[in-house]
Amino acid sequence: MHPLDRRRFLQLSGLTLGAVGLSACAGTGSTASSGSEESAGPVETLTMWSNHPGESKPVETQLLEAYTAQTGTAVNLVTAGKSYEEIAQRFNAALSGGELPDVVLASDVTWFNFALTDAITPMNDLWSAAGLDVGGYVDSLVSDYEFEGRNYALPYARSTPLFYYDKPMWAAAGLPDRGPETWAEFAEWAPRLAEANPGIAPMALPDGSNYLDWQFQGMIWTFGGAYSEEWEPTFTSPESLEAGRYLQDRYRAGHIAISNDPNSQFSAGQAACLLQSTGSLGGLTKTAGFEFGTAFLPGPPPGCPTGGAGLAIPQRISDERKTKAMELIAFLTDTQNTVTFTQATGYMPVRKDAIDTPETQTYLEQNPNARTALEQLGANTQSQDYARVFLPGGGARIGAGLDRVTTGGEDVETVFTALGEESRTVFERDIEPLL
Repeated sequence: MHPLDRRRFLQLSGLTLGAVGLSACAGTGSTASSGSEESAGPVETLTMWSNHPGESKPVETQLLEAYTAQTGTAVNLVTAGKSYEEIAQRFNAALSGGELPDVVLASDVTWFNFALTDAITPMNDLWSAAGLDVGGYVDSLVSDYEFEGRNYALPYARSTPLFYYDKPMWAAAGLPDRGPETWAEFAEWAPRLAEANPGIAPMALPDGSNYLDWQFQGMIWTFGGAYSEEWEPTFTSPESLEAGRYLQDRYRAGHIAISNDPNSQFSAGQAACLLQSTGSLGGLTKTAGFEFGTAFLPGPPPGCPTGGAGLAIPQRISDERKTKAMELIAFLTDTQNTVTFTQATGYMPVRKDAIDTPETQTYLEQNPNARTALEQLGANTQSQDYARVFLPGGGARIGAGLDRVTTGGEDVETVFTALGEESRTVFERDIEPLL
């Protein structure tokens, strides 16, 4: 394969998007929606598709009601799926002739393919028309959606994984009040946790259909491995295989439990620690009947990926609707509403000045667990590997492979070799023809 930076890739692919279909990702964008045919006129109602990440439906409803009160424009909040992937599937179907929303959540693993297929709108001109100062957003979070000087979403529910730990169980095992500094240290601590807390899993992780591939992204980096180096798969490097065997060994030893609902397992006191999104912090704070702490994911750094979702606008709706949709996104992500959303969910503030508000500083003093994500963002994170976020179906494919080596008990090298071959095939079939 030929390595190619993200900006150059979009520049070249823009020449051939009309000729090549991405068979495993977003729709081709060939069917006009009813929205694109509307005549100019006042927009009285907007539609927003969300999966309400971080149990955010109540606060989303609150913010949209405030928008309606301020502008007179009603917003229909649609639960478009249980996950980011379900939203993407529904949006993909709508591109073939269904009714499109005005605003849609686009995650770290779904927005790229919609951008490639011209399904979502470059926002830069809309920012200018709305008088939006994009410099007020956290630079790194804005740049996550940028290609060739064009941005395809604004950050909204942005997160990193956090290490959550049950302080009473930690104390029972005689462990220090902190997370493990490395995965080797966790391997030393896990038997002590199991002995001190009989019948309790030392750690709970989500399964492959619930973003184990995201949690493992950081783990594989700490072993010196990766899913890919740009477009080149690296699943079978010695370091990547070592990380896979570590995960499998910890699962076989009973030190890691793989669950389709690890949050409930942890909050019910059935796991001593948990790797989960910052967006779970609000819910866990409400449901856990014990004191827990948060920490960086084990290192050495970088041991943690960024993630979450932004807000995007479909390409094939009317210009009038795009303008109103941009106004809605600007409202939802302004300073005060960012503070409100962050405190209700645990997601990171996406605006720079939101971090410095008295409300946020008071909140962080009263909720030190929330400070961990902000500190980890600059000290322990890096951008995700192309094989997960840019190859169509990458996250789901890797997650299924990790299920095979944990609950499935299959040989790590065999599964990782297959992941590398599948990733190469997808690149050569769906991406390389664009270059």
